[in-house]
Amino acid sequence: MKTKKKDKIYIFRIFRTILGPIYKWYYNPKIIGKENIPKDGSILVVGNHIHIMDQCNVIVSTKRPIHYMAKKEYFDPQYKEGKFGWFFRSAGCIPVDRQIHDDAAKGAALDVLNEGHALGLFPEGTRNGLKEAKAKEVYDKYLDSNEISFEDFYKNAKKIRTSQVNYLEELLEKKVIKKKDIKENINRVDEYLQELVKSKKIKQKDYDEHFLLPFKFGAVSMAQKTDSYLLPFGISGDYKFRSKNLVVRIGKPFKVSKDDDLAEANKKLYNEIYSLIKGNNEK
Repeated sequence: MKTKKKDKIYIFRIFRTILGPIYKWYYNPKIIGKENIPKDGSILVVGNHIHIMDQCNVIVSTKRPIHYMAKKEYFDPQYKEGKFGWFFRSAGCIPVDRQIHDDAAKGAALDVLNEGHALGLFPEGTRNGLKEAKAKEVYDKYLDSNEISFEDFYKNAKKIRTSQVNYLEELLEKKVIKKKDIKENINRVDEYLQELVKSKKIKQKDYDEHFLLPFKFGAVSMAQKTDSYLLPFGISGDYKFRSKNLVVRIGKPFKVSKDDDLAEANKKLYNEIYSLIKGNNEK
């Protein structure tokens, strides 16, 4: 097993050396806080999830191999995402079956940390952008097919935060807003929610708490069990060719002690990542 792990580390380094510069040239990310990445010791690299390339931003910022947890579909050629399964396996990624409580994946992740390595995962559990099924549901509920086709709506739907759309539906149910408000603002949900804060229809705290999807407890739990550091990062902007606004902020690592309440630790992690996305920690 150790030989295989070493082989994967070598392959990881080869890929990073070749593909890292290409990635940085193509997407042009501005990466802040590289110095916060510990050079050794077990760490969990955790941040928000908006794009398939999110993990690359920290990978190109350190010489340390990072073993990312990724959905099993990326490893299986029967899925459209599985065309490059060989790449994810050779890079040391850990496949996760999100339909079950995957003890095998959790065990592999704990092994990585207990051996003093770096593990990457997304505490939201999935990308926070409208996937096709949810986008179709939103389209059928609130939009007029005579005004816009689903295809045209879906082109931008991936950028719309699922967490914020879910919150709009909560507000609709509570009669804080009307159905037409969702229709008119579905393509500018974030701006609309900020307007609701300014008009005092919702509180700033409620806006903050719905910016990201609810965090799963895996990251803080594993950090506590293995005495590992949590290294938070926040991504904002767009993944475009030579992007002018793609910013990645890497925060300072912190630990979850044996006596810490996991709910409070998870809340702290959420707040850290949220602050990094917003750039609240910059002087």
